[in-house]
Amino acid sequence: MGKVSQFTGDDHRIVTTAVSEAEKATDGEIVTIVTAESDHYGDVAWAISGLVALTALLVISLFPEWYLGIVDWLSGGWSGITALPYWALFAFAALKFFGTRLILIWKPLLFVLIPPPIKNARVRKRAVSLFTVSTDHRTVGRTGILLYLSMREHRAEIVADDAIVEKVESAVWGDAMVALIDLVREGKPGEGMAEAVRQMGLVLTEHFPKTDNNPNELPDRLIEL
Repeated sequence: MGKVSQFTGDDHRIVTTAVSEAEKATDGEIVTIVTAESDHYGDVAWAISGLVALTALLVISLFPEWYLGIVDWLSGGWSGITALPYWALFAFAALKFFGTRLILIWKPLLFVLIPPPIKNARVRKRAVSLFTVSTDHRTVGRTGILLYLSMREHRAEIVADDAIVEKVESAVWGDAMVALIDLVREGKPGEGMAEAVRQMGLVLTEHFPKTDNNPNELPDRLIEL
């Protein structure tokens, strides 16, 4: 998965500073990760290609005369064909299948065609996977939380450790998510993540105020995948 081009050095500094400031008042540990995309969606591209090929065959079966007319026209009216041979149908379907797959190498088109529920599920799966690796059970008080942004899908996720889940309902993070997405849409992804971090910090401070015996256990820097 490619590197994110929208994040500058200033964006990294803004987010890192926001994490450091937010953690001054809480035992919570905020991890921030941004990636270009959460999945290659190759399986979806192949599925779409298969659907296009099957649809093409269905159209031929419903309107064979139209296609036979094209063949007759191309041969100057001397084709003498009354039904399309199986090899022609196979070749036509294969052309549609591989032609569509070739076109879908262009990611902007593919991402337009991917159903939103699939994007939601893949982003969530990736966020949980990264949380497991980077954050889960890596703090003494189980107070780690991940803010994850997937740029191409235009989606973000917040995944929290056990102690946070027990005290904070997922709906509470809604304001942070809205602030993040709104600023990303304005072309300010770094500011968006920083604002989300600030709002997450307020929630964490309320439920997990800073104590003297809780060190900084997770990196404050923005991780770019």
